[in-house]
Amino acid sequence: MVRACTEYGVRLIPQGGNTGLVGGSTPDDSGREIVLSLKRMNRIRNISPFDNTMTVEAGCILQSVQEAAAAQNRLFPLTLGSEGSATIGGNLSTNAGGDQVVRYGNTREQVLGLEVVLADGGVLNGLSSLRKDNTGYDLKHLFIGGEGTLGIITAATLKLYPVPRQQATAWVALDGPDKAVSLLAGLSEALGDRVTAFEIMARETVDLVLAHFPQMREPLPVAAPWVVLAEVSETSQRVPLREEFESALADSLEAGCILDVALATSGQQARAMWNIRSHIPEAQRKDGPSLKHDISVPISRISEFVETVVPRLHSIVPAIRCITFGHVGDGNLHFNQSKPKGMENEAFFAAAASIHDVVHETAAAIGGSISAEHGIGRQKQDILLRYKDPVAIQTMYRIKHALDPNNVFNPGRLLPLR
Repeated sequence: MVRACTEYGVRLIPQGGNTGLVGGSTPDDSGREIVLSLKRMNRIRNISPFDNTMTVEAGCILQSVQEAAAAQNRLFPLTLGSEGSATIGGNLSTNAGGDQVVRYGNTREQVLGLEVVLADGGVLNGLSSLRKDNTGYDLKHLFIGGEGTLGIITAATLKLYPVPRQQATAWVALDGPDKAVSLLAGLSEALGDRVTAFEIMARETVDLVLAHFPQMREPLPVAAPWVVLAEVSETSQRVPLREEFESALADSLEAGCILDVALATSGQQARAMWNIRSHIPEAQRKDGPSLKHDISVPISRISEFVETVVPRLHSIVPAIRCITFGHVGDGNLHFNQSKPKGMENEAFFAAAASIHDVVHETAAAIGGSISAEHGIGRQKQDILLRYKDPVAIQTMYRIKHALDPNNVFNPGRLLPLR
């Protein structure tokens, strides 16, 4: 099919679960693009507990992959809010992040090999389970994060991990994002790579969730300006994980790094804490119009970003609400703006361009990125050209032309048409 589309110049738009947020897997209005759904390529081809690998097709739902790994007493650590409908192919094409990136890394770190259909119809058979293979270019990295513009990923060999036998979760109150960075450093020093997740939420963010889901309760009685949801895990039963976590938190409390902490005493309490974090996107939808940004900055400069950008946004829209949350461990902030109560939608969206400029300019000025895990798609191309190194842009165009000279795969996504 790909060979025929290349011959006749038909544009192909690969699509997985269609959960992307930047328009990368949806057709345009021309009527000349074919959506290629991978949903029926959903077999789990192989699981090897001894190799700690599994080979799955691109249409496998992420949650199904997690469950198949768990059935073999293994962990596939990628976790996302859309894991019940997002597919592995889509996760790979955008190099998705997720909640456990502190310990396990982004999707790129979970991949050993890929099977990819190229523009001439050839199949790149790279489904290797080898941990070492120094035989030339590591081609899989071209397609991971490529947003379907270089080839169609049809299968992947993924890494598996031992299942944690212990977990501990804490809701931590802070007076600023700088303290969150200090807390992460302290926990990492005390607990090493057992720090699995480290999510930050601003007060306005937590309040938004509680307002739209009144059945939820904040774990601490005092509403702090900032909150961190931290989780640690351990595969051994012999290590006193909870005691070490509690001791590290106590040291931070004594040092004045944190204001208060609630340590979950059961799995149910831990899930209740995570429910607040996971319901942020839905609370935003319920609340009304908002502008969304998926940026990353150096971890050490998270506080600088927030302290710089928020006053600038208030100078544009005085009552704007900054719904800030994200993954401190990799510097990825979801920095969203909700429309002020009583403001007309038209007036709010009239300020959108200025708001986007301020957010992206501030991130770029401190060495950040305008897209951390959502990709570029059709929505962020102009921004990409403005802030990405021109030599890098030109190199990407050269790679695109080399692998897809007829511009069949996802044209006009990621890189603007030329």
